[in-house]
Amino acid sequence: MRLLPEQLERHLTTERLAPIYLFSGDETLLVEEVGDRVRVAARQSGCTEREVLHVAQGFDWRILTRASENLSLFATRRLLEIRLPSAKPGTEGVKALISLASRPPPDTVIFIFCPKLETATQNAAWVISLDRAGALVTIRTIESGALPGWIAARMRSRGLLPDAEAVRLLAERVEGNLLAGMQEIEKLRLLRGSGPIDIHAVESSVADSAHFDVYALSDACLIGDQARAVRVLFGLRGEGLELPIILWALTRELRILAGTVVELERGKSIEQVLSGIWERRRPIMVRALRRIGARRSESLLRRAARVDRYIKGSLSGDPWEGILDLVLGFSSASTDVIGNLRIESPFNLSN
Repeated sequence: MRLLPEQLERHLTTERLAPIYLFSGDETLLVEEVGDRVRVAARQSGCTEREVLHVAQGFDWRILTRASENLSLFATRRLLEIRLPSAKPGTEGVKALISLASRPPPDTVIFIFCPKLETATQNAAWVISLDRAGALVTIRTIESGALPGWIAARMRSRGLLPDAEAVRLLAERVEGNLLAGMQEIEKLRLLRGSGPIDIHAVESSVADSAHFDVYALSDACLIGDQARAVRVLFGLRGEGLELPIILWALTRELRILAGTVVELERGKSIEQVLSGIWERRRPIMVRALRRIGARRSESLLRRAARVDRYIKGSLSGDPWEGILDLVLGFSSASTDVIGNLRIESPFNLSN
């Protein structure tokens, strides 16, 4: 069964899930969005466990055979994802995929992701076998002429009302990279809010190409500078920093804060609890302590744990949306009461 993305919704609402889905396309954002839509349907059908296999050079295809034969001990159904780096899986890969198509494992939905399949490759034995066993979903690349329309539609879907010049400039700046385009749209939405967007707003947003690190993000959260924290987070994402590293940096600071609050409530002075912290960072910690108490730090740590589960696939959710929610909560200007304590800082907080 061959499907286009626009046919997918009807398939998912009127037919049973296929045992195998082969997703083909070169535009990462569009492929992942289509995969997410089917992934939601798989979870709704009872797939509560997910396993991902990344095929790299020297990959042992027997791993796929073992993974397909191993039934879950904890879930009634599961999702097995296979990510191919090219549309040429090699001799052993072809054999393994044809074998998989001939005997799909029970109580399992299989996703296979690969780059665009050329016409000749679509007639390869392994593709035909997977197509017959399930569904081949082809995701077309957005051509340059259609890019402004795609950007305008995405902006409107996020509550932004761009004029023609704003759309044209954004299309030029992202140079056909849809993921970069979506990141810029999200940045505009967060920094400008919903409503009209003109060319000047796009210029000021897209022109910001500063390089950031996780410590700049942590500092912005600790100080309570929410606008900068969001800007740094999007900068880190745009630079390709791995999400677990960002989460580690934020969680580390939250644990230090939580421990510090406990020590303060036990009667220690601010100088005592901060004695083990690098001197230049102590004023930043004091600012954070003035805003974040025990209850809030525990709540933020629970959010961080939830993001960790998103990343590992053990909980349904978008990891980047989760980390954004964590950053917004961490950098919020609202103040918590730390017991009945009044924190008097020995540090100069004017900077």
